Parts: sequence; structure tokens; C-alpha cells
Amino acid sequence: MIHQYKLNDLNIVLDVFSGAVHSVDELAYDIIGLFEACSKEEIVRQMLEKYADKPEITREEILECIADVEELKDEGQLFAEDGFADHACDFKNNSRAIKALCLHVAHTCNLSCEYCFASQGKYHGERALMSFEVGKRALDFLIENSGSQKNLEVDFFGGEPLMNWEVCKRLVGYARSREEETGKKFRFTLTTNGILVDDDVIEFANREMHNIVLSLDGREEIHDRLRKTTNGKGSYEIIVPKFQKFAKMRGEREYYMRGTFTHNNVDFTEDIFHMADLGFTALSMEPVVCAPQDPYALTEADLPILFEQYEILAKEMLKRKKEGRGFTFYHFMIDLEGGPCIYKRISGCGSGTEYLAVTPWGELFPCHQFVGDEKYSMGNVWDGVTNTELRDSFKCCNAYSRPSCESCWAKLYCSGGCAANAYHATGSITGTYEYGCELFKKRMECAIMMKVAESEEKE
Repeated sequence: MIHQYKLNDLNIVLDVFSGAVHSVDELAYDIIGLFEACSKEEIVRQMLEKYADKPEITREEILECIADVEELKDEGQLFAEDGFADHACDFKNNSRAIKALCLHVAHTCNLSCEYCFASQGKYHGERALMSFEVGKRALDFLIENSGSQKNLEVDFFGGEPLMNWEVCKRLVGYARSREEETGKKFRFTLTTNGILVDDDVIEFANREMHNIVLSLDGREEIHDRLRKTTNGKGSYEIIVPKFQKFAKMRGEREYYMRGTFTHNNVDFTEDIFHMADLGFTALSMEPVVCAPQDPYALTEADLPILFEQYEILAKEMLKRKKEGRGFTFYHFMIDLEGGPCIYKRISGCGSGTEYLAVTPWGELFPCHQFVGDEKYSMGNVWDGVTNTELRDSFKCCNAYSRPSCESCWAKLYCSGGCAANAYHATGSITGTYEYGCELFKKRMECAIMMKVAESEEKE
């Protein structure tokens, strides 16, 4: 399977199963497009007809180009066979260690964001804070169920986790106290809206947290429209100076500015550029996922605008990098040389199997987006995963379990997509959130184009 597209004056051919990316001239691009459907003589005929006004395109040159394509095919760099499908069949029988937990240390929040999937932090339930005892048991559960996995990841999440900051710090201390004894290494992530960020948070997080996720939607008027405090006022002026200090003091450690774009700001690149101009260098913007009747929901009419926005973003990022003021965009980060292992390329994030969410009461869910939906309760941190049937359904949730993914060129980059988004859009974790698929494919096209452009710039 191949995928061909043109972007930023480049003719790009992706060989899906080998992962090879080719930047080619017009003639090669056209020949590759005909290669599997037409005979050699038919290709020659069509090319001579198309390029009749270009005398330099001769029969000999066309045949030479066809020979180059044949050589690439023989080398497995074009039209490669699918070597991944057989691995997908084994997933249900595999025993997977748990590698990561999302600790919901706070089912409460000091903002009242209109688009919040967590119902202003309550997850459609009661407000609550996780006790140290529940969190401690969750960490023990992770250690006990991690098998030979050395590196373990824990996300402090909410709600707003800084509303339970002292427990977060105690849990980090407890995890560190068990590292030498167990041979494990904990990596912590904190996601915060910034309201309660102070010097203590910055100092502790910069010492102990592997990654920080800071929530900002971009321009002040955009951010404040949906991310209000509980008294109805905007939060931009409160958090931006704190985030700037946080990022500056973080140095080379990982962090991300994480925003959400909606129907209100389909020109979301302006929000990304705004954050970059504020001095932030690691950025992410996610499309809102909500009910279609919500006033801020993205629409089908928004799609071509969003496609154009991603292209604008990619081109501007290349420009800014040349000027020495570059930044990273999470959804354009792609490794064409190494990349994830076969397992990850097929199965994705590992929700419900390798990655679980823990509520303040110790209940287990496949991920944070399923919390509060009792149909997706998997057990608890004392008894472990008791809903093994549900766990098995997530084991089989991958790029090869969705019929709509069968002919999709991007399936080994999205791994079948987000199970939660599929569930909320279709009612099934093996469904397809088609709107999200279209956005993902455009992001991948832009990301690959950037890699090609940077490679050609070096030559």
C-alpha cells in the first residue's frame, strides 16, 4: 500500500508497510500512481501523452524511471507487503504488564471550563480528593503488576491535581522510596490549569516531574471564552505569567502547553503562534471532542479550514526554525528512521491493558475518558483487574480490529485511533471516529512533509 500527496511544492510517496518515504519528481510521481494498475507499455503511453509538450521526457527516460520503481519494489521500499497483520492476531493471548497509571488525585476543579469532558472535574459524580492511602496502594498495585517493566509512569490528573498537591508530593516521595528495592524507575507527569502554581510547585515539579502539561488555549479572548474561573471570570491573566516562569525555570526538562481548539477558533494556528510568541517552545492543540449539538462543536464545514490551518502551521514552523525561533508541535512529532516498535504501531497507547486510570476511591478504568462510566469499571487497586472480559476487549482494540482501517494508509501511525473517542462517537471502542481520522491524516501528511523538507534542506 502506498499514499501519494503533494504539499509545499513536494511530491511525496509513503510506502505504508515499510515506512519508506520518497520525495520524487513529477514523472516518478505519476508512474508510481499507475504502477500497480497498468502494464509497462500503458504507463509509457500515458506518460508520453501527458508530457507531450516536454521533449526532454522521452520513452527511454520513462522506461528508466519505471526500472527505478521496480528496483525500489524489489528492495521492499515501495508496494511492500503487510508484515504486521499476523502480529495483531496474537494480542488477546499476550499477558501485558501494566506500565502506567493516571492518578485522579482530584475530582474537583477551580475552573469551570465549558467543554470539560470531566464535567468540571467531577466526572459526573461527587467531588473528591484522593487520600494518600489510596494513592499509595495504587503505586503498590503498579509495582506488583508491572512484571519486568523497569520504567513506570504516573500522571497526576484531575480535575485540578494541585488542589491535592500535598498528597501528590507524598506519593512521589513514597514511589522514590521503593525504587531501589524494586528495581523500578518512576517518571511522573503533572497536568495543571495553572491557577495554584507557585514557587513550591515549580521547584518540586522541576526536580521530580519528568513532564509537565500546562493548559492554555492561546489568545486571551479565545482562552477566556471557555476557560473561566468558578466566578465566571477569565483565567488567562492569572496563569500566563506563572506558566512563563514555570517554562523558563524548567530549562531542558520536558513540558507541553496543551490547548483545545473549537468551532470558536478554527484559525487555531493563531493561538499556537501566540503561545510561541509568549516564549513557549513545546506546544500542542487538540480538537475538542463533544456532543455535536454543543455550540462550540467542530462541524463538517470546518474540516477544509482545519486542513489549511495545519498546512499553514507546518510551513510557518519550517520558516521559524530557519530563523532560529523554532518550536515543536506534539502532533507533528514523527520518527521516520526509528519510530515505535511493531506492537506500539499496531496497538497504540495501551489503554485498558498497559495503562489504567485510578479514581479517588481506587476504582480502575481503561483511561481518564472512561472514568465515571460504570460499564467500563475494570476493578480496583486492592483486588486488581477483575473485569477480565473488558480487558480482553481492549487487548483486541487495534489498527487491525476496525474494518474501516483496513485500507487506510495512516493506520500504523494512529494504531487504530483513540478507543475513547471511538466509543463516544459510535458507541463502540472498535468504532471509528471519522472526523478525528481526517484530522489525524492531515497532521501526518504535514509531519512527513516537514521531515522531507528538512532533509532536502540539508542536502
